[in-house]
Amino acid sequence: MKYLIVGLGNIGDEYRYTRHNIGFRVLDALAKASNLVFDDKRYGEVAEMKVKGRTLVLLKPSTYMNLSGNAVRYWLQKENIPPENMLVVVDDLALPFGALRLKAKGSDAGHNGLKHIQQILGTQNYARLRFGIGNDFPKGGQVDFVLGHFSQENEAALPAKLETCGKIIVDFCLAGIQNAMNQYNNK
Repeated sequence: MKYLIVGLGNIGDEYRYTRHNIGFRVLDALAKASNLVFDDKRYGEVAEMKVKGRTLVLLKPSTYMNLSGNAVRYWLQKENIPPENMLVVVDDLALPFGALRLKAKGSDAGHNGLKHIQQILGTQNYARLRFGIGNDFPKGGQVDFVLGHFSQENEAALPAKLETCGKIIVDFCLAGIQNAMNQYNNK
């Protein structure tokens, strides 16, 4: 069984540690914990992970956030993976920093990466792991906040959160979306 795990973010050093790139950082942490290296491939950096007979294709799109759907569609088709076996890791302004919510489907909630994936795939029916980045910004300051860096305090808390995200991803693939939601969403 194959799964596509997509971490959303923007390419380029100027975006590397921004809040908006938490999807990339989650996949980087998962790959590092498994001694995997990403390869530069079409539409993104890709690594393949094996877990108990399952193959996880980790994808960090190189299309920039607003065109993420192009990379997602390509890799779903290339690897012959149905959308129900896809999990998208994304930053979320509506959740406090570090809050993690696994959802089986849902709206884009104003997130341009999710919006483009939904447009390209023609469905909202794919799982997403929302990573809370908080919303401590003045009116009109959303873009600067999202493209800004975490505070030192939040940055220090990230390794444990990234590790938990890795566990959620593996459980999504091994136990299914419902079991993973039941285990992690109440914490």
